[in-house]
Amino acid sequence: MPRTHRRRLLAATLLAASVMAPFATAPATAVPAAVGAGPHHGDDCPPGGLGHELTAKLDRTVEDVRKQAAVPGLVVGLWLPGRGCYVRTSGVADKATGQPMFADTYVRIGSETKTFTVTALLELVDEGRVRLDDPIDTYIRGVPNGKKITLRHLAEMRSGLFPYTSDPEFIHDLYSEPERQLEPWEALSYGYRHKNIAEPGKTFQYCNSNLVLLGLVIEKVTGRPLRDVIHERVVRPGGLRHTFLPEGAEFPEPHAHGYSNQTLTGAVADTTDWNPSWAWAAGGMISNLRDLRHWAPVLATGELLSPETQKQRLKLLPTGFPGTSYGLGILKTNGWIGHNGSLPGYETVTVYLPEQKATMVLILNTDSLVAGGQEPSTLVARAITRVITPDHVYAGGITPR
Repeated sequence: MPRTHRRRLLAATLLAASVMAPFATAPATAVPAAVGAGPHHGDDCPPGGLGHELTAKLDRTVEDVRKQAAVPGLVVGLWLPGRGCYVRTSGVADKATGQPMFADTYVRIGSETKTFTVTALLELVDEGRVRLDDPIDTYIRGVPNGKKITLRHLAEMRSGLFPYTSDPEFIHDLYSEPERQLEPWEALSYGYRHKNIAEPGKTFQYCNSNLVLLGLVIEKVTGRPLRDVIHERVVRPGGLRHTFLPEGAEFPEPHAHGYSNQTLTGAVADTTDWNPSWAWAAGGMISNLRDLRHWAPVLATGELLSPETQKQRLKLLPTGFPGTSYGLGILKTNGWIGHNGSLPGYETVTVYLPEQKATMVLILNTDSLVAGGQEPSTLVARAITRVITPDHVYAGGITPR
């Protein structure tokens, strides 16, 4: 049933990304929510789909970790072949009205966008239109050390480029004017002011500049806008119906409000209408639970790619984060394959465990860090996987801060 959500102006002063205090949220009780699925993945998930005992344990875990991580609203989706499924919502979608969180919310998926951008690139690799070991200078001029940095280096986060999101002026500009439309070249220019941090291939450094450049490569090779390429080559063939790269701040209904303390004062802001154009190919996309559930196995098994290209994608390298390695726009964390995402006000996790053919999708309407600087989505994912897959506890995702 469609919902209409009132939007409100930002009530808090916009703040600096360095202030990361957690905030309190209104309590809510976890409730069942049946979520539809495409024919490729089976039937809806009924209440109690994992049996009474395990369902009750998960209910307690979900509510406890949501409160611990100070998450206003949370959606959890688990699909475990041979065991059952579990879909729950907890908390609120709107702190002002107390509206309960709902399972069919659209959400800004942040860095999960990288999985779509790199999939589109790898399809061009399969067609022989680009090569992973081509230097970026072949396609895009003006990149620092662009004759040595390859498309592979960019996709695996080993280009050595300085991340534009780490530039102090970018941070100030973003949080001072969060509804501003930012073009890809404008975003990249913030990073180009700095020397590269390393030689290509030497160091893992999570860097949105890499994916913005790959988005520009895709546009140059295809002659099409990136949003159209992702839709035609990835979203539609992947069987997704509610996933897209917006042009600006548009956000379809229904959607939960997003909350962040990544502001200049540390006050919590409603970020629902902030413009994600600055993240573009690296983090600008929107999706929902149904589509993310479907996307997880498509991505992890390489359904849209040749076996050889998927093998290249899954050449995982250390990241410096214990238990987590990174390939070409994809990560592996203690057996789970996929990606996490974080954007002001929203976090997501979409991962697949090939060993059990299990899928986990998490949607949070906050990105405010908790004690120790941990992502709230990481705390939630760890707590849940300790219950459902104790031999494969989620170690952690990777997002820039």
